[in-house]
Amino acid sequence: MDEATLPKGYDGTTLSAFQRRGEVIKPVELIEVRGGERMTLLARRIYNQLLANAFGPNMADEGRMFKITMAELRGNNPSSQRVIEALGVLRRTDVTVILTNGDVLSVQLLGPTIRSRCGRYVSYEFHSSLIPILRDSQIFARLEMEILHGFTTKYGMALYEIISKRVRLKHVLFNDFDIDEFRDYLGVPKGALASFGALRVKALEPAVEEVNLLAPFSCRIDVAERLGRKVTRLRVTWWDKTKDELKAQWQAQRERQFDLFEDEKEALTGLDGLSD
Repeated sequence: MDEATLPKGYDGTTLSAFQRRGEVIKPVELIEVRGGERMTLLARRIYNQLLANAFGPNMADEGRMFKITMAELRGNNPSSQRVIEALGVLRRTDVTVILTNGDVLSVQLLGPTIRSRCGRYVSYEFHSSLIPILRDSQIFARLEMEILHGFTTKYGMALYEIISKRVRLKHVLFNDFDIDEFRDYLGVPKGALASFGALRVKALEPAVEEVNLLAPFSCRIDVAERLGRKVTRLRVTWWDKTKDELKAQWQAQRERQFDLFEDEKEALTGLDGLSD
């Protein structure tokens, strides 16, 4: 984070950063997790909403319950039952998290949840083992909730988070990943898309296409290493979009999902005539 943009009172931890409206501040330890293949697109989006809703000094209080409306969790999905199922997936899914000191934590992403009798609210708490991460993490990604709502594949959402973790590092423009590790980060089910061709067509290409359509940056995924004919490492490269590209992107999205980039509308006004 640039010192010029540090919020007043920022002490180096994620919880002291300023979360803007419509934004999710997510500790990087919770982005590249392994074992999350059971998480659906809806479960991934809901977890980000739960993080954003709880963000603040009380987020790291063990046993603290937070409240959110069912309508907010449903979003554009009319089914409350699907939200309930997604919450169940989050409670039951054990993921592997690499801590900053190199320790490996196996944990469920969500603790107990309570649905109100009227069905309008959900109360929830995070698993107690996540409290040190929520309290002490010093690196985070800024995710835009409206962009998260635009994804139609969990692979695209996962790739957006992976790049968002790094995009503010101005001198880092690519990252290489072991292919099995990257499959886990995307949430590809064990045994699925076994060949690289299937992985490329069914997961990588759709993910890149969605990120390039929705995010304020563009990306590509290339083969970085082979052992014989087997692909062993992938390279993810990203770059910022120009003002003209951002304007064209917003205009292209208006009919498909009018409010997707509503927050950027005012910022893009008057871009005509500006040069990069």
